Amino acid sequence: MTRLNKKWIFLDNDGVLVDTEALYFQANRETLARVGIDLTRDLFERISIKQGRSTFTLAKDRGIDPETLHNLHEARNLRYSQLLKNGIRVMEGVYETLDRLAGKCSMGVVTSCRKMHFDLIHKDLQILDYFDFVITSEDVNHTKPDPEPYLMALEKSGCMPADCLVVEDAERGLNSATAAGIDCIVIPNGFTMQQDFSSAYRILDNISVVIDFF
Repeated sequence: MTRLNKKWIFLDNDGVLVDTEALYFQANRETLARVGIDLTRDLFERISIKQGRSTFTLAKDRGIDPETLHNLHEARNLRYSQLLKNGIRVMEGVYETLDRLAGKCSMGVVTSCRKMHFDLIHKDLQILDYFDFVITSEDVNHTKPDPEPYLMALEKSGCMPADCLVVEDAERGLNSATAAGIDCIVIPNGFTMQQDFSSAYRILDNISVVIDFF
């Protein structure tokens, strides 16, 4: 495997560091059911995971009024927080990989997760000590697949795209990274297996293989 001369690695959070996608799906599905919308897994994967859009567009398209939409968002966020408090599973190989990467390169987290949920996810985990910075959805005007999150990561790192590597799990994250000019490794999961990763630098089965590039 070719070793890359990279100074920085930027990692996505949900689906790469932590296994939270199913919980977010559950929170959205339960909340939309209150207004008679059946959010299937296929719809969730296409709208939220692949496109990076809110599943509440389904409610808006049915003519749900703005106040009710706002209340639904609040209810979803609360439900997701409740589910996160029950415990988070760290993705297989994460701790070992971060430990081995430490000293070889600098690291940042680039996520579309809300800060309140990100902080809740990492409250009792020992992951963030490895990272120099975190970029959440509140830090940018446009989230993935827009390149802004990774352009901001480049600015924070002080490096050129060629000096950096991204690890993502979904097509929208890949598109965000490549639009910013950064090589991207993709590790698909159960929610993203059917997406288009043709522009990825590599497609891997497990994060532990990332260390082989350094």
